Amino acid sequence: MHKIGRNDACWCGSGIKYKNCHEAFDHKRNIMRRSGAIVPSHKLIKTPKQVEAIRESAKINIAVLNYVAEHIGAGVTTEEIDRWVYEQTTKYHAIPATLNFEGYPKSVCTSINEVVCHGIPSPDIILKDGDIVNVDCSTILNGYYSDSSRMFCIGEVSKEKKRLVNVTEQSLQIGLSQVKPWGLLGDVGQAIHDFAKQNGYSVVREIGGHGVGIEFHEEPWVSFVARRGTGMVMAPGLMFTIEPMINMGTYHIRTDKKDGWTVRTADGKPSAQWEIQVLVTESGYEVIAY
Repeated sequence: MHKIGRNDACWCGSGIKYKNCHEAFDHKRNIMRRSGAIVPSHKLIKTPKQVEAIRESAKINIAVLNYVAEHIGAGVTTEEIDRWVYEQTTKYHAIPATLNFEGYPKSVCTSINEVVCHGIPSPDIILKDGDIVNVDCSTILNGYYSDSSRMFCIGEVSKEKKRLVNVTEQSLQIGLSQVKPWGLLGDVGQAIHDFAKQNGYSVVREIGGHGVGIEFHEEPWVSFVARRGTGMVMAPGLMFTIEPMINMGTYHIRTDKKDGWTVRTADGKPSAQWEIQVLVTESGYEVIAY
């Protein structure tokens, strides 16, 4: 890190003197690093201006998912959901983040029943009574990213599926309760994993949450099978997603060889996921997108 004087403007761009802004933050960060902890770089710490811009992106992300919630139902094709997301996002002069991202062809991911994530919308896939579906929406506004997803139960859903959806949402909230300034990300992962396991479910291991805001996928990677007392330090200003993927059966998954995107449970049993975007604050956390 470039040596900065106590009376110099802080590296975060606030315009405040370093001694009155991030000096104490850096001191604590350096102590933790010397003790062996993984600490976030300054690049990963969102400045107040960046946070405000990301909040504006998130407002659109939330509005788009609200629109989906109002219109989704049996008989709707996943292609229609994709069209809704594209039209609603661009109406606000924003861009769907998934569209053409690393070759992904659509504006949203729609993952039904045994599809864990990255389900590709299609005019041939029609939602039917009894389905559970995850709609994963990501938004870019003026270069700033927001990302969240929700589960929807279509019509009369079985008790088993409904319980999976509810427990997955509860697990997210339990993980969120572990987000504390200067805590460790592994605390979030173990809390989620323990709760899912206690309820008879398994947690996907290969896919997890991620840093987000300035880029679509930033460090840190957020595991939901991590161990307490491990992982990156949740320093104030760090932003990431909590998005556990919880399976009714085995945690093993497989990726569709034809499209290269769709991830399914290896045993064909249902999977559920909720996703929120979280900012670590000095006093706790702020949910940016949901």
